[in-house]
Amino acid sequence: MNFRSRLALCWRILRADSGNLLAHADRELPHLGSDDMGLAMAKGLRELVLVFCTQGHSGFSASYAQHALNRLLKFEPLVPLTGEPDEWNHIGEVTWQNNRCSRVFKDSERFDGLPYDIDAVVFREPDGSCFTGRGSQQIVTFPYTPRTVYVDVDKEGNPLDGWNREGVCQAWAAA
Repeated sequence: MNFRSRLALCWRILRADSGNLLAHADRELPHLGSDDMGLAMAKGLRELVLVFCTQGHSGFSASYAQHALNRLLKFEPLVPLTGEPDEWNHIGEVTWQNNRCSRVFKDSERFDGLPYDIDAVVFREPDGSCFTGRGSQQIVTFPYTPRTVYVDVDKEGNPLDGWNREGVCQAWAAA
């Protein structure tokens, strides 16, 4: 963001009319707590809401912006990965990591060099807690939109659908 764009943003913030969204934030943010962390978080979130309010969103554009911002803040891509060479960073002797989605790798020693998603499958225990592990990594094909499937497991971590965590997860292949 260049200086002129930053200055224009500052000007919009200075002239911003506090609206319903900022009033809602002001009602809700004190619930984050009165400790240093809660106060700092509330201050930062209020500033983000203020900037959002300066953009003049309608109902549709606000929803679109919220969805896109949520993905960006989680370092997720907005459009499918292509697998093109400029999407990869060489991070190890035989390993490459996708620079648009850090959970996608390719490695000449795994999956015959095919790209794979390390968080493709998340295992969910009976108490609702989740984990990844052997079997979480699944091969992807491009164009690829990162996704995760949840597989319920028993108390020992064995998938309830009979899958043995080797090869392709049935829920992954079906999605």
